[in-house]
Amino acid sequence: MTRPRFLPFELSFLTALLGMNVYCGGDDESAAADGSTGTPEGPGRGDAEGGPVEAAGRCDYSNPFTSTPECREYTGVAWTAESITTACGQLQGTVMIGVPCARDALLGTCVTDEGTPEEILLVLSGADASACAASQQGCEVFGGGRWEAAGLCAGGESGGEDDTGALPPQGAFIQPFLDCRPPIEGEPAGDGPDGDVCTWQTVAGSTEEGRRFLDYGDCDVIYTQRPYYPAPPAFDPPPEDPRLEDEDYAAELAWVRAQVEASACVCCHSSVAPAGSSNWTIDAPGNWVYSFRDEGLAMGAGWVDDSALGAYPAEENNGFARPFGIPTTDVDRMQAFFEAELAHRGKVREDFAETPAFGGPIHTQRFYEPEPCTDAAGVDADGTVRWEGGDARYVYVLDVGSQSPTVPPNLDLPEGTLWRLDVTRDGTPLASGSIRYGEAPSGTSQRYPDGDAPEALVAGETYYLYVTQDVGIPLTRCLFVAE
Repeated sequence: MTRPRFLPFELSFLTALLGMNVYCGGDDESAAADGSTGTPEGPGRGDAEGGPVEAAGRCDYSNPFTSTPECREYTGVAWTAESITTACGQLQGTVMIGVPCARDALLGTCVTDEGTPEEILLVLSGADASACAASQQGCEVFGGGRWEAAGLCAGGESGGEDDTGALPPQGAFIQPFLDCRPPIEGEPAGDGPDGDVCTWQTVAGSTEEGRRFLDYGDCDVIYTQRPYYPAPPAFDPPPEDPRLEDEDYAAELAWVRAQVEASACVCCHSSVAPAGSSNWTIDAPGNWVYSFRDEGLAMGAGWVDDSALGAYPAEENNGFARPFGIPTTDVDRMQAFFEAELAHRGKVREDFAETPAFGGPIHTQRFYEPEPCTDAAGVDADGTVRWEGGDARYVYVLDVGSQSPTVPPNLDLPEGTLWRLDVTRDGTPLASGSIRYGEAPSGTSQRYPDGDAPEALVAGETYYLYVTQDVGIPLTRCLFVAE
């Protein structure tokens, strides 16, 4: 076993988007007061009558966004003390081998990779029923797991209108925008109007080659788009890397670092990150490339699919393309560098044949297959749009068969989109039934079509309704028949 279900960065993306607070209770390992354990029958999870859970070990760690404790159990037969320690270390947590999570004030559990050797059980405890719907949504929609309610959640208490969970602490997703600034003192004129330097303010953006994103970008914007999570690097670099004495290698290493510094990657992968870099960092001592895990190097080499993260074409991004890995002005050169690093570690492409595509839920969401809407969702004859799950910031109507939208700049407006309505950054999220197809009330903007009325819906035809709490957090995804 070489990795958990999601790498730490992907885990943080899940945690932040889900609004999911998985508490570990206290040190009391007894069942909840109501006698339920929230642990359905299954391999390695004990009995279904409240008995202790059989776990190879548990990991207690703190959610970096909410500062609340979380707990997970490693219940699959493949987990060993060594692999649990490694996985928990990536979460900066504390390991307890052979001990399950506490189950006082249990709200529910989420099992992922159920029945496989890599099975994991997440345990949610607390006294706030408003976490129930968000936790179920996070488990089933994003984590691909099975949610088992207990305690307050099993009692059916909804927690009111906010039961889908609050937005991440960094606030609503800030859509990409182009920011043009005069060059900093000592630098030449930029390529933009009047000599300005124009940079997309987005996690996929890069400033002009030879400049630093930190001088022309805003990392606070970036953190709303790809939630930041501090995580230690793969391992400490060796005291000395003889390759650093090779002028050609040192020059390539410096070039790769400069490419990173020109991109928004630097916001999470350098010492500027608020609480430490996320996995790899250009500021690691010695040869900073040693801070990459093998999977990260494979992504940089294009050996693992990471298209779900989104990218601009080079001509729109100051010459930086990102068919995979790090945005770069020279794709072949960047790929050759990472392939050489993998070879230095004795790795070949076949070693990553079974590595899942990067992106976790934002990858799998693109291929979601919607089912028919319930009576509570759809578009009425008068154009009223109704959905389930809570208030929304994005509403789409698409042709049947369209790919589900995910992240900008290139995956949030898929072919087949008929209409998209966005709530503005400072606007109030929309309640179901408060808008009509083709209309854009105050506090919203019609993203598509731009300036025109959308194509009229044809009675009797089937369409795809896609509504999200924010980017990447779906509320309703279903097929309705126009009236």
